[in-house]
Amino acid sequence: MDLPGAVRSRSLLLLPILLAAAITVAAAAPAPPSPFRTVYAFGDSFTDTGNTHSTTGPYSFGYVSHAPYGATFFHRSTNRYSDGRLVVDFLAADALRLPSFLPPYLSTLSASNSSSSVAATNNPGGSVNFAVAGATAIEHEWFVKNNLSFDITPQSIMTELGWFDAHLKARRSGQKDVGEALFWVGEIGANDYAYSFMDAATIPRKLIRTMAVDRVTTFIEGLLTRGAKYVVVQGLPLTGCLTMAMTLAKPDDRDDLGCAGSVNQQSLAHNRLLQASLRRLRRNHPGAIIAYADYYAAHVAVMKSPAQYGFAEPFKACCGSGGGDYNFDVFSTCGSPEVPTACAQPARYVNWDGVHMTEAMYKVVAGMFFQDNAGKYFRPAFGSLLARKGHGN
Repeated sequence: MDLPGAVRSRSLLLLPILLAAAITVAAAAPAPPSPFRTVYAFGDSFTDTGNTHSTTGPYSFGYVSHAPYGATFFHRSTNRYSDGRLVVDFLAADALRLPSFLPPYLSTLSASNSSSSVAATNNPGGSVNFAVAGATAIEHEWFVKNNLSFDITPQSIMTELGWFDAHLKARRSGQKDVGEALFWVGEIGANDYAYSFMDAATIPRKLIRTMAVDRVTTFIEGLLTRGAKYVVVQGLPLTGCLTMAMTLAKPDDRDDLGCAGSVNQQSLAHNRLLQASLRRLRRNHPGAIIAYADYYAAHVAVMKSPAQYGFAEPFKACCGSGGGDYNFDVFSTCGSPEVPTACAQPARYVNWDGVHMTEAMYKVVAGMFFQDNAGKYFRPAFGSLLARKGHGN
């Protein structure tokens, strides 16, 4: 009997089994833990995960506590202005693999002692979302002074900073704890332009832009002085491609994307000024990482080739009324008694209710942010930010 040959044959037979076992073990290996255990989020309705309810939300969008909000993922309203998850939800659950979504700050205040214990178990890092739908960059008092306070949201980004201070005090957190967290500053400023729209003739867009970016800069400076080392700042999206903007704009006010051109130019100018401000902050705080999430560029990419990202309806509101090109009526908005249902396939729509995006769109944008290694939509790249945190830089 040729023993060496038999052994060789058996080895060859075992090779595929061993390879398969190695592949299985590699596939089953757990993903490395996220370098961030705590995330603090700020912003407006694009980031709010439940601080706003129907009775406290922006005018004309006061039905967020009603169906069909939340129908796609949560199968009920969670007071998010979408049919499901937002970019910040994909950040928490997918990009950082946190054990839960970020709880809205106001819900943490109203929780009972027993439910607080459960919440602490699900949220060991103490992550919190301070974003509020309808929030502005400029303080609310300025809008009241200029008779532009028709909206019922009194909070600004500085209100959220005050909430953050209260949260730190309640948890007895110090600068070291703050320095370990990721700060997500969602888009803020779109409401400032929207609220001043009624008096555009006497309040120049440039004044709003200068004041709004100044307030955001002051806010970020406040985070940095409190010990923040990892900050992500999100720019404005293509606000002129939101259904309501296209409905209200003059028919001849269209850019090459088919959106309200003047409104998109307004957001572009805002983002340029914001990025210039971030460059100054980086120079003044070399020990911090201040990343820019380019919502505008990501939105442009989708609107130029919507089918490439799975969208058949780039302009029309999925949850709206009136039909036609936009399916939007500012007096009969999503969740109102006149609009109790949404379209059959929200994933085919970019716009959810005329001002906010569908979960599908937020998921696409999140993918652009968190999987971008070239710095096209997220600068410096998200992976670079994670690596630097992992190395303690």
